[in-house]
Amino acid sequence: MSALRAFEAAARLRSFKHAAQELSVTATAISHRIRVLEDELGRPMFLRKVRAVELTQDGEALFKAVNSGFKEITLVVEQLRQPRRASVTLSATPAFAAKWLVPRMPLFQAEHPEIDLHLHASNQPVDLNTGSADLAIRYGQGAGQGTSSRLFLEDCFAPVASPAQAKAVGSDPSHWPLIHFDWHRPLPVELTWAAWAAKAGRSPADVMAGVRYSEESHAIQAAVAGQGVALLSLLLVEEELRLDLLNVVAGPELKGMAYHILKPGLRQVSDAVSTVEDWLIRVARSDGRTAPGVD
Repeated sequence: MSALRAFEAAARLRSFKHAAQELSVTATAISHRIRVLEDELGRPMFLRKVRAVELTQDGEALFKAVNSGFKEITLVVEQLRQPRRASVTLSATPAFAAKWLVPRMPLFQAEHPEIDLHLHASNQPVDLNTGSADLAIRYGQGAGQGTSSRLFLEDCFAPVASPAQAKAVGSDPSHWPLIHFDWHRPLPVELTWAAWAAKAGRSPADVMAGVRYSEESHAIQAAVAGQGVALLSLLLVEEELRLDLLNVVAGPELKGMAYHILKPGLRQVSDAVSTVEDWLIRVARSDGRTAPGVD
């Protein structure tokens, strides 16, 4: 390697003297190392002249390879010297990821540029103990087997519609153009139009018709577009309500369940994971939406 380093410097600088200065050795040492290399290869690498050296054809070929190799080695070494960035994968449902997490991602990046936060959007629960995700935000009753949970956000549902639609629909739900969406798994509480009708003192038959979507986020988009009245999470449409893209049409509200932050119970989490968890709680608190009991 010392012979190749001496050769690369002399070939690049076209001078044994300058190569010696760069490598902090004598010109004699450079000449000796290159001679060893030439003896090993069995052919000359340089044409030695009085005031300069020139590469032979073989020397040119070797220089291209060695120079490229040293550049690649230097690049990798510099990368290895850089502090290793922390990476955290956070899993959430597509609707929660799109409506709550994504708008707040710039805030996280500004506060914690040293952490790469990856959002994994899926309606299917992930096994946190296998490392497929580091944290999960799930709607329901909290921790499952092998996980621990922290109460995060509480929610409620109400009929909402675009401002124009809200003015036009009147007070009789049986005449409302309804928007439904399908829950991807059974919930211990019913958060459907039928449950809302029962609380409102109406017949479930009054709220059976309408358009049905397979995704909650699609129902939100449909309501904003003026397609009808949707029974939606007020937490997920808080921005649309604030911007007057949606209005609450009528009461009552249905109390939903709570979002929980889940983390592995069978493996230790990194400091970066704890940072993300604490950041989520802090942002929820600053929004005034933290669930009771969250410290």
